[in-house]
Formats: sequence, structure tokens, C-alpha cells
Amino acid sequence: MLGVHHSAICTADVERSLRFWRDGLGLAELFDHHFTGDWPELFGAKTDRLRSIFLGDPQTPASGIVELVELPGALDADVAALSATSASEGPRHGFFLLSLQRDVDPTLSALAALGFADGVRRITVAAPAGKTVPMAVITAPDGVLVELIGPAQ
Repeated sequence: MLGVHHSAICTADVERSLRFWRDGLGLAELFDHHFTGDWPELFGAKTDRLRSIFLGDPQTPASGIVELVELPGALDADVAALSATSASEGPRHGFFLLSLQRDVDPTLSALAALGFADGVRRITVAAPAGKTVPMAVITAPDGVLVELIGPAQ
């Protein structure tokens, strides 16, 4: 059985992240559970407790899951520096972005209404048969770039 099951984001503010991923991008909450495990051994964590929230599309769960992980004692990322650096210095090696198929304008409007409007970048790409594809990139609360790809027009 091959395939990517989920991508995990260790979040500094789970409620803010839920507003972005669930309320703004429309992912449904599939699972919310607290786990006890040997996270210090597996992840180098400072605790044996974590909260895991799976978000996705219940109609097509194989389309990918975003996991929000709340892990007490995790190191804080300098999200402002990540956003400023990625915009001014360009891409970095390593994890790059999560790409979602969404109608770009309504999605960006929903995110803006929730207070997520900073740093949006937009382009239109030529597609076959004389069509174009709208695209945008926005930075999620914990510094992950999110690419929105709209339907060909």
C-alpha cells in the first residue's frame, strides 16, 4: 500500500490554525484525539502527550489529509521571518508547500474575512486549449505556504 496518508503541521495556535484550514479553506474535521506515546523518542518532543486533528474531505479521504498537531513544548518558529524570507529570498530546500484545488477568488475572500489576507501572491498560467488557470499562494499561520489552484477557465 503506497501513497501519502497525511501531512502534519505542528501548530503554535490550534484555534487560529483551525480557522485557516477548516473555516477558510473548507477542510472538514475528520478526527480530533489526544494521544499518549513515546513522542520524546520518536520526535525528540518534551512530552508524551499530543493532540492530533485530521482535516480533509470526508467524501474523498484519499485526496489527502492535513494534520494539525498540538505538541506542548514544541519550539516556536519565527513565522514572520519565514514569510518575509520566503517572499524576498525565494524558495528554500526542504518542505515547500501544500497545494489545494480551490476556486481562488472565493477562497481568498473567505480567508480575508477571517483575517488571513497578508502576503497573498497571484498569477494566471496558460493551459491547453487557450484556457488559463488562476493560482495564488498564501502563508498559513505556522509558516506553511499554501498554493491554491483554480479550475481552468
